[in-house]
Amino acid sequence: MSHGKQFTLYTHVGGPNGWKVALLLEELGLSYESIYLDFQKNEQKQSPHIDYNPNGRIPTLIDHKNGDFVLWESNAILLYLVDKYDTEKRLTVTDEKEKHILNQWLFFQASGQGPYFGQYSWFARYHPEKVLSALERYQKETQRVLGVLDGVLAKSPSGWLVGGKFTIADLSFYTWDRAAISSILKDVEGVDVEKQFPAFRAWHKKTEARDSVKKLTELQAGLRTQTA
Repeated sequence: MSHGKQFTLYTHVGGPNGWKVALLLEELGLSYESIYLDFQKNEQKQSPHIDYNPNGRIPTLIDHKNGDFVLWESNAILLYLVDKYDTEKRLTVTDEKEKHILNQWLFFQASGQGPYFGQYSWFARYHPEKVLSALERYQKETQRVLGVLDGVLAKSPSGWLVGGKFTIADLSFYTWDRAAISSILKDVEGVDVEKQFPAFRAWHKKTEARDSVKKLTELQAGLRTQTA
């Protein structure tokens, strides 16, 4: 493994959780090398990745300038990176109560957004049988989560989740939200994200316009083309 970059990021071309870590590394201007694991070959469950991450899921981050410190679980990685490397606190908060609110959103993303959106993707793409009740459940849960976000964002003067600015709380949702808009809800009859969730959609577009997001969206599209 080359240590020319400060970080090694084990990730996946399509996996939303890996891309949100890459987004934060870009935002912080940190150097990293991405290793894209091939899930069809089960590389995430094999050495060397499994030696670092016993859960065998992505992302896994190795910080070579901190004694090759290894961390997995995407939101834990986000917290580590801002705690150690966001010295200006651009993407986090300092107020005690706001810190807890930021953590609240990270927990909600990890427990309420990622699993539901991910389960839809599983049943839509990989499950050997078509289970319509499962697809319907996760489509409805996706709409529910978007409704929670939309309701909170509609009351936020800044249009962000916490601290009156873009933070890792907002970033943590983006890659899975993109999947919801482009895939999960795209063909659901009667759902118009723009009209039904306007505050959410405005929030998503503001994040989408960031330089880091534009850069990595282009990179991901290129990688998808190469692996198609």
